[in-house]
Amino acid sequence: MAELQSNKYKQGTKVPEKRKGHKISSKCASLVKEQRARLYILRTCATMLLCWYIQGDD
Repeated sequence: MAELQSNKYKQGTKVPEKRKGHKISSKCASLVKEQRARLYILRTCATMLLCWYIQGDD
């Protein structure tokens, strides 16, 4: 069993097959988090501009 695992590392795969799905899901979660942050900033800026525009009408 130990020889089997060491062969995997020698072939260039640093992460066992069990962990590959975890890597993809964590990357996906990271992208979702980044997009949520961008949407938050965009929403905040739009709200500020709208408030500034409404205040200018008075």
